[in-house]
Amino acid sequence: MDKPAKNITKQEISEQAPVVVVGAGPVGVRFVQELHEISPNTPIVLYGNEPWQPYNRVLLSSFLAGESSWEQLSVGLEVPDVSQIKQVMNCNVLDIDRANKTIIDANQHQQPYSKLVLATGSKPRVPNIAGVGQSNVFVFRNMSDVQQLFARRTRSQHTVILGGGLLGLEAARAMQKFNTKVTVLEHNARLMLHQLNDAASAMVREHIESTGIEVLTNQRVKSLHGEGRVTGVGLFDGTRIDCDTVIIAAGVNPNTELALDARLNLGRGVRVNDAMQTSDEDIYAVGECAEHREKTYGIVAPGLEQAAVAAHAIHGEIVNYVGSLMATRLKVLDLAVFSMGRVTESDGITQAKRVSYYDAENQSYRFAVVDRNRLIGCIAIGDCPELPRLQEAIITERVIYPWQLWRFKQEGQLWPEGETASVVDWPETAIVCNCNNVSRGDLGIALTAGCDTVECLAKETRASTVCGSCKPLLADLIGQEVQLEPTGGRKGLLAGLTIASIVLLSILFLPNLPYALSVQHDWHWDVLWRETFNKQVSGFVILALTALGLLITFRKRVSKVTAGDYTIWRVAHVLLGMTALITLYVHTGGRLGTNLNFLLMVSFCGLAVAGAVSAYVIAQEHQLNPGFVKKWRANSLWIHILLFWPVPVLLTFHILKSYYF
Repeated sequence: MDKPAKNITKQEISEQAPVVVVGAGPVGVRFVQELHEISPNTPIVLYGNEPWQPYNRVLLSSFLAGESSWEQLSVGLEVPDVSQIKQVMNCNVLDIDRANKTIIDANQHQQPYSKLVLATGSKPRVPNIAGVGQSNVFVFRNMSDVQQLFARRTRSQHTVILGGGLLGLEAARAMQKFNTKVTVLEHNARLMLHQLNDAASAMVREHIESTGIEVLTNQRVKSLHGEGRVTGVGLFDGTRIDCDTVIIAAGVNPNTELALDARLNLGRGVRVNDAMQTSDEDIYAVGECAEHREKTYGIVAPGLEQAAVAAHAIHGEIVNYVGSLMATRLKVLDLAVFSMGRVTESDGITQAKRVSYYDAENQSYRFAVVDRNRLIGCIAIGDCPELPRLQEAIITERVIYPWQLWRFKQEGQLWPEGETASVVDWPETAIVCNCNNVSRGDLGIALTAGCDTVECLAKETRASTVCGSCKPLLADLIGQEVQLEPTGGRKGLLAGLTIASIVLLSILFLPNLPYALSVQHDWHWDVLWRETFNKQVSGFVILALTALGLLITFRKRVSKVTAGDYTIWRVAHVLLGMTALITLYVHTGGRLGTNLNFLLMVSFCGLAVAGAVSAYVIAQEHQLNPGFVKKWRANSLWIHILLFWPVPVLLTFHILKSYYF
């Protein structure tokens, strides 16, 4: 006689059941990767409602434009091929039975779960306008949409994009490939309302229009014309725009239907705490469907951070998600556009200091927002070499000093030219890949383990696998591991600082030049510093040499001054300083003086010491510790300013005193 079946309790079901993930986009896959990495024996079931293997939605516009391959779309989204992980693709999840801790899928299969993770993403926001349900009206959100647009873009004569945000501009770029006429309609006053200010948006608009794309702002759509097939767009001002294709890119809404039916707490998205838990402690939500601290994110990078937090929380660790900074980085028809942090009026920056830089010739614009001396936001239009460091500075809210803001106004850079070129010397905590939160230290570990290509670094750390914008940094990191080349003008710098150092040491430590007391001497050398005329000549020579030395400041920090190679200017600066020191030795007879004269000599000698150290660091930087070089370069300007500011005041009093007496 068979034994009766054992009744399994809910606790036993929970212990045996896998972690179920609903959503196979980048965020859902990242959760699976993270959880499997920290807990390899945990069973996982991944549900996806598309027939495709997981792909990167961020690159869909590039894929539609023919600039990316399917292989590039799937890089970094490989689900571990192990028995503990089961994938169920092309299958919707219909219901959540919270009481019995199961989900029901489209195949009517009941799948138990120990923990449930909702990574359902978002869906296109389709405005409620007449005629929106006709054919040739598309949205642009997933691979199925792209497949339809692939077939349409070669046949369309005029495509109208509804929406001038990120998605709309990407769609416009992709649809113009076959010389299709493209019009972008935006109901707000400017493009990319939440990422750009008026000046930056105007530059983007000018660039887009220069490529032949028509842009209309402050335009509200009343209806779509046509009888089953769209033939035009009608605006509220009575204008009709004839077209044969419409793409709706009016934003997104979180996918919350599953959570709503399960009676989870909702706001705009599924409400979660700092551990990414919903109102049900066994259900988590991550990505675009989640609402954390009354905020939802419509981009992928915050979702990847949330996925990692949820994985560690489910593993039993105490973790807290505190929110993410919004970062936008894209190419709008070959124009680089970057925005991060708090940069628009809606971000509450009224009381913050705002500094901008504009270079019309190079189509370059920079905008920085500083609150309580800390960088909280930045916009960059055009190529920006220090972009990675700007991102890291915004994330860490680094202190920005007044002279950095002055440089930013003049040159569009917060740091001296060349200081931000290499990622090799970044601190380990600096973030290189913001999408995946990969630090310089993470990349360093991969390098030590033997990674010597960008592809290997991407595979090991996931850096560059989302938007790909940090690939140049990875290439730079690998390429800069070799010996650095000596700086230009190195021999001239070393010769100048050697002679200057000898003179400086003579002033500071050797006995004073003696007076010529005997009348038997043919030449009384002490007349050089005793007779008024000679002292005037040497004094004004020092003044002239100092003024000439200051010209390098204009060559370095004023963008309009470009005459001559900067290496020559730098060597000339050192040689002028050396000559000024020799003249100072003649002017004083090697004497430091007293009172006012002593203070003036201390200032001059301090400047000489700082200049000598700077010259040595620059000449030998290819052999010195990179960390020391970076630190000195960062502080040398401040040191020079501190030492130089008393000189004009003391020199003025010195001259007045000399002539008065």
